[in-house]
Amino acid sequence: MTGGNGLAKLARVAALMAAAALPACHSAERAQETADANAAGFVPPSVLSRLDFGSMVERRFHQLDRDGDGKITSEELPRSDSRLTSLDLDKDGTISAVEWSEGMIGRFDKMDVNHDGTVTSEERASVRGTS
Repeated sequence: MTGGNGLAKLARVAALMAAAALPACHSAERAQETADANAAGFVPPSVLSRLDFGSMVERRFHQLDRDGDGKITSEELPRSDSRLTSLDLDKDGTISAVEWSEGMIGRFDKMDVNHDGTVTSEERASVRGTS
């Protein structure tokens, strides 16, 4: 075997190996694209405890109560037609911290179908489907 002939054989083998690897690369790229597309619509299951929900509710109240007066007015609501206005039980035009907490915890309890103190993504979805 001469040096040039051996190099030519080596080049052919390398070319054949590269050609064999191309479909595998394309297949791997296609598999990754499919996985990415599937992941885009995937929402991981979740479990939310009543205690964690209460903390979130309190934080959200303080975010909405922009002037810090302990009440949420219609001007502070995200939308003028917000369903949150139903929390104003005494119909004074504001949502107090007590009205907010009781109303939001009531919503949690409604979602907690099996009354175990947690709401799973399945429970949340089932309640949304009936509302």
